[in-house]
Amino acid sequence: MGVYEELQARGLLAQVTNEEEIREMVNAGKATFYIGFDPTADSLHAGHFMALSLMKRLQMAGNKPIALVGGGTGMVGDPTGRSDLRNVLTKETIDYYVECFRKQMSRFIDFSEGKALLVNNADWLLNLNYMEFIRDIGPHFSVNRMLAAECYKQRMEKGLTFLEFNYMIMQSYDFYQLFLQYGCNMQFGGDDQWSNMLGGTELIRRKLGKDAHAMTINLLLNAEGNKMGKSANGAVWLDPNKTSVFDFYQYWRNVDDTEVIRCLKMLTFIPVEEISKMESWQGSELNRAKEILAFELTSLVHGEDEARKAEEGARALFVSGGNTENMPTTALSAAEFEGEGVPLLELLVTAKLAPSKKEARRLVEQGGISVNDEKATDLQQMISLSDFEENELIIKKGKKIFHKISI
Repeated sequence: MGVYEELQARGLLAQVTNEEEIREMVNAGKATFYIGFDPTADSLHAGHFMALSLMKRLQMAGNKPIALVGGGTGMVGDPTGRSDLRNVLTKETIDYYVECFRKQMSRFIDFSEGKALLVNNADWLLNLNYMEFIRDIGPHFSVNRMLAAECYKQRMEKGLTFLEFNYMIMQSYDFYQLFLQYGCNMQFGGDDQWSNMLGGTELIRRKLGKDAHAMTINLLLNAEGNKMGKSANGAVWLDPNKTSVFDFYQYWRNVDDTEVIRCLKMLTFIPVEEISKMESWQGSELNRAKEILAFELTSLVHGEDEARKAEEGARALFVSGGNTENMPTTALSAAEFEGEGVPLLELLVTAKLAPSKKEARRLVEQGGISVNDEKATDLQQMISLSDFEENELIIKKGKKIFHKISI
């Protein structure tokens, strides 16, 4: 099975252009391809997993990945799937985010000796002369066709700014520049990026001739990746300071029964043949499949040692008397809990189980917090030294998140 056929078997491909040529190029390891990442935070999240795994998979087959960070387009914001205008970030903030991305991507992609590139589209977008750009690039885009694109239709009723209307042209220009500067001959993107991607392919052909080798593969990166990468409590980050290794493991360990096989196929490097055997698993076997998924993905992001600790910590939660050594922990002074102690709502914020007291109050009111296996119902509850057992107190948020307070 070639790598292209493997992508098909894993359910990654939605639609492509030039399929036979792409198949031959990818399987022969001759593709130089790019995937874009918007620098909107200081960490990638689980919604990026599919793109990162795809880049790793293709690089292992000899192809060259380009991770394009939208330092320029990030100042505009992609209108796709959004109901409001994205906040504009400063150049300094974007540069910091880009460096954070590089560190996390290095877990998946080998950037040594030019085997992969991390490129910032600010390098060419920020220095454009507006009149020259519109005169040179504008004639190749039909306003009628742009307005028919799904990404713009979604925003028309609520209002689409001219700033955002430029996004498709800029993304197309990215592919054009990557083609000229780095020989990039292939682009990958989410299902909702199809119109923008076709715009880039068309721009290259119009500017350089019909024989220019610019291709598009459309993948279910955005729609499916974000679905798998979002929990009820927000994004699952790859940065352990934002989502602990334990919580990261627990998120994948608790995916819905109907999602586990699809996640294994799309996100892990377990052979498709082995995953196919798991499709008939039920009950305890299905739980084992979830453990395999959680361990594999945690290993990819945080390393095998950390994944093993998270796995042991998760199993200990379900064993009477099991230790909590590897559980996410907030260490505080015993003096803080003397007398009446610390308000539970305040403690939830300190432990980063809630971003604010308002959110902590909502969690308690909805029955989402337990302290030492007892559901918290009193908004005025105080946590004192008498609540600790062997200097530990366990807070459970929802069904999946456990946190230890130690003194």
